[in-house]
Amino acid sequence: MRVQGDGDPLLLLNGLTRPLESWEPFTQALGGHTIVSFDAPGSGRSPTPILPLPISMLARLAASVLDAAGLATADVLGYSHGGAVAQQLAVHAPTRVRRLVLVSTSCGVGATPGSQDALRALRPPSGASSWPRSDAVGTLWHSMAVSSWSSIPFLGAIRAPVLVVSGARDRVVPPANSALLARRIPGAELVLLPAGHDLQREGAASVLAHAVEPFLATKDAQPALPVAG
Repeated sequence: MRVQGDGDPLLLLNGLTRPLESWEPFTQALGGHTIVSFDAPGSGRSPTPILPLPISMLARLAASVLDAAGLATADVLGYSHGGAVAQQLAVHAPTRVRRLVLVSTSCGVGATPGSQDALRALRPPSGASSWPRSDAVGTLWHSMAVSSWSSIPFLGAIRAPVLVVSGARDRVVPPANSALLARRIPGAELVLLPAGHDLQREGAASVLAHAVEPFLATKDAQPALPVAG
């Protein structure tokens, strides 16, 4: 787990194969927040579990990360696979999620499928050579977890303010998926950016930060709280 910066706390949930280092271009562009990030089991520097962990368990793990950081509540941003965990967290522990940002993600089962060719063509961002090597088994486990999960049954129960963000040229998770989330989540806002799927890479990360900053600055959410005691 990594906690850095000052300001309102923001929990970041990684995409598939991405370590917490992948957030650096985004966090450098955002500023003004206490950033909480971690590597889920099977990614980054975290060990790979013997069996795949379901999305519900990954959401519980995310809540435990907030506990470890001494936070009762935080804004939550989930990218790609991390967006599934973020959606689950918003219903598993609604009092922990102050505001929710869903980036380049989908509802899981029931989503508009993306292009496997586009997924294979994704190139690592600059600086990725210094990242921990992704674990093939861990990647498989995360893929299996999301392949049997769907948020469609509970999207209408999400009560946090929600911003849904998609790259208009995203062929990995097509924008139709973001549109579905925005329709089904009460009061959700939808923003389409002039980009593809990888909104963590330099350039695109700055555009993403500029898009989410006004939402994270809104005053209609409950203030972030430390853990009592």
